[in-house]
Amino acid sequence: MAIQWFPGHMHLTKKAISERIKEIDVVVEMLDARLPGSSANPMLAELTGAKPALKILNKQDLADPARTALWLAHYNAMPATRAIELDASETAPARRLIDACHALAPTRGSMVKPMRVLICGIPNVGKSTLINTLTGKRAAKTGDEAGITKIEQRIVLADGFYLWDTPGMLWPRIIVAKSGYNLAASGAIGRNAFNEEEVALELLAYLQVNYPALLTARYKVDVTTHSTDEQLLEEIGRKRGAVLSKGRVNLQKAAEIVIYEFRAATLGRVTLETPDEFTSWLKKGELLDAERQVKKDAMDTMRLIKQKKIPRPNQRTAANKPTNKA
Repeated sequence: MAIQWFPGHMHLTKKAISERIKEIDVVVEMLDARLPGSSANPMLAELTGAKPALKILNKQDLADPARTALWLAHYNAMPATRAIELDASETAPARRLIDACHALAPTRGSMVKPMRVLICGIPNVGKSTLINTLTGKRAAKTGDEAGITKIEQRIVLADGFYLWDTPGMLWPRIIVAKSGYNLAASGAIGRNAFNEEEVALELLAYLQVNYPALLTARYKVDVTTHSTDEQLLEEIGRKRGAVLSKGRVNLQKAAEIVIYEFRAATLGRVTLETPDEFTSWLKKGELLDAERQVKKDAMDTMRLIKQKKIPRPNQRTAANKPTNKA
């Protein structure tokens, strides 16, 4: 199943970014430290062009520290880019955002030449929490649900430092299938856009390979004895009391438990992708997307031919073929 979610207000956010970007000095993109590649919006790069970029790996306290280090190195190796990790609810680390922006745009930040920063990110990544921490007041609405912020907000963080907050935005079509599942597991996608059981199975399949000890410690199950993620989900359901009549396991309830405990890090500090893994997934996604586009173009062509809006290929060839005159 391909997971997609792009509500109407996200179209407005895209338009707002396009209009605002001309006067922006630094673009801050907040990423989920548990899925930095999947939570990076490819559409944002197109909208912001070559503007200096600050990547914030938020929720680092929930992520695998070793993998966070890999992602920081990955982004810091990019031109005109800096990357930092933080927990948006902690005041001291959050202040590093201002210092990093000054490093990217050293000539800005005075009253004469104020620093103008645009902060973007996927839904539920923690932007509003960070802004409230920076300002020391409730300047932005927060909540553990995708799509809380719906309008652009201008916030003065300090003298000569202006921040524009935008609503959380995904992109119209997620071509990396694994990213769709990871985004759903993290809470970035509205709950009506995916099937919890399917997402939990994908999550367990990854955890079985990469974090088996965490699964064993949390759910008291031996992951090596379960050949499939379906069997593992059923066993977790039994262990946690998600049982229906006649001993049947409530797989929906079991899935909700797994997803919730991943989001809350009750399961442990987990990161669902490395830079190398995501690069591999992206290449496969781009290849499949190119093949899909070829098929779509062929179907569009056949539709136009049937509607007699364009001639068949052999008819075009015949029409363009030069005639021999005696």
